[in-house]
Amino acid sequence: MEVHIGVAKINKYASSESGDTLEVVERPNGGLSVVLADGQRSGKSAKRISNMVVRKVTSLLAEGVRDGPAARAASDYLYSMRGGKVQSTLNIMSIDLESNTLVLTRNNPVPIYVGRGSKIEVFNKESHPVGIYLTTRPVITELTLEPGLMVTAFTDGFIHAGERTGERWDVTTTLQEMFTQNLSSQQFADALMEKALELDQDRPGDDISVVVLIVTPQEGDDIRRMSVQLPIK
Repeated sequence: MEVHIGVAKINKYASSESGDTLEVVERPNGGLSVVLADGQRSGKSAKRISNMVVRKVTSLLAEGVRDGPAARAASDYLYSMRGGKVQSTLNIMSIDLESNTLVLTRNNPVPIYVGRGSKIEVFNKESHPVGIYLTTRPVITELTLEPGLMVTAFTDGFIHAGERTGERWDVTTTLQEMFTQNLSSQQFADALMEKALELDQDRPGDDISVVVLIVTPQEGDDIRRMSVQLPIK
């Protein structure tokens, strides 16, 4: 099998800094984790918050700490540093080669969407951001790695796209239509971002980050590859 990860990010309109932070870290067992956080507020202050959370999580994951304890530690750390006055959403998507599973760890009111077979499932169990309470715990879902599995997570700017202009959209239906098109992970992420920007009339009302992970049969060699595109103005 192969795991393909596509990411698309954009700042809030007229903001020079995104409050979303995304990092990819290698796990000690050879797997990978994608960590996505969205800090409270906007611009540089939000970036500091999300950076703080992601740095704490990635450092713990790299040391072999499991995803759940890493998320709880990040929440306690943010609470201690900011006195429970600020919050951040947090998503961790981990390819765990020890258990041969995809581990989804969520401190985010925004659901995670999973494609299996021909259907999209919505994982929307109640979940709370990190940093407000010492008792905050993540919602954890473990899925078997198998070809055809697709998972996508986003920050709330994606879900709320179009609200400023009075547009409403059904995210599940949109994902269902795209899921049948045999898109690559990056094509999928780009198509979702394009839809969100269309609804926001190319003036996003909030930072938007989209992560798409797709498991396919192995078709290439054993080389690991990563491609990053960073526009600079």
